[in-house]
Amino acid sequence: MQNKFKWYMSLGIILLIVAFIASSLLGVYQLNWNDFMLLFKSIFDDTVAVNPTDAYIFFDVRMPRSILAIIMGAGLAVTGTSLQGMFKNPLATPGIIGITSGSALFAAVAIVLGGTIKEFLPEILHYSLISIAAFIGALLVMMLVYSISFKNGKTHVVIMLLAGVAIAALAEATTGFLTFISKDDELRDLTFWRLGSLGAANWSKVIILFMINLICISFLLGNGKALNAMMLGEENARHLGINVKKYHAKIIWLSSLVIGASVAFAGTIAFVGLIVPYILRLLLGSDYRNVLPLSALFGSLLLLTADIISRTTLAPIEIPIGIITAFMGAPVFILILLQFKKAL
Repeated sequence: MQNKFKWYMSLGIILLIVAFIASSLLGVYQLNWNDFMLLFKSIFDDTVAVNPTDAYIFFDVRMPRSILAIIMGAGLAVTGTSLQGMFKNPLATPGIIGITSGSALFAAVAIVLGGTIKEFLPEILHYSLISIAAFIGALLVMMLVYSISFKNGKTHVVIMLLAGVAIAALAEATTGFLTFISKDDELRDLTFWRLGSLGAANWSKVIILFMINLICISFLLGNGKALNAMMLGEENARHLGINVKKYHAKIIWLSSLVIGASVAFAGTIAFVGLIVPYILRLLLGSDYRNVLPLSALFGSLLLLTADIISRTTLAPIEIPIGIITAFMGAPVFILILLQFKKAL
């Protein structure tokens, strides 16, 4: 199994490098291989002469966008995998159980009512209001879904999924109302949040999201052994010395932080946490010690690939990346449901 894990890890790294190069070269403004190599060399040697326009497109537009996709894809995939292990169900992803919708709702509230809310907040929080609101939304929905579905020391998956559907519907309806009463500039921002886009990527967002995801993913990757134990049942996990309540709280907080930051910077991007762990479990089984690190790698690859598709398919028009991931994820969701049907 370890040889298989190493093989997939090596393959994923190679594909991610290829995707990053493709992301740097492809777009409305074309860069060829020689341009790319010159630009890459200029990172280490400032005497290398490069075209200023090429340098701007590569360093200020495409590179931060590609790196943001890599960081965000890793975070969404790892949180999705962790939530599935925690709830012991492959459908327990941020989008399916309403966390993404809740995060997007609070971001929408911050966009439409931000002028009023800022009057009651310290000035230092004004520029981070949307990010803070998205995190609070993700956290509140996660805690609500968990509290509704948890009873007698056990998580009831059917109740969890139904609660997620209900909360997501309520969040979407409220976001729709906010869209209806919003002004033109607010409407543009709301459309961005609801459909998802990496078009506003910059180095500041890359640094912030990198720091958040580095901390959160580092902790979540260490949960492989505990998630394996929880797959045997929460009572059995306790007998094995696992503090189930502690691990649940850790996964809830860290997942909410990653999802909230992702929604704040790129809007609603669904299904990444569903597609990646499902395919990896088919290939490698359900050992979370292997699935979690590979989820980070292939989540990055998936979102970077989706971003390439979103901005090259109908160039110069950019398809919202949330639409691309939905097209990718919906068939996988149907396959999972068909598997459940066969098991009945």
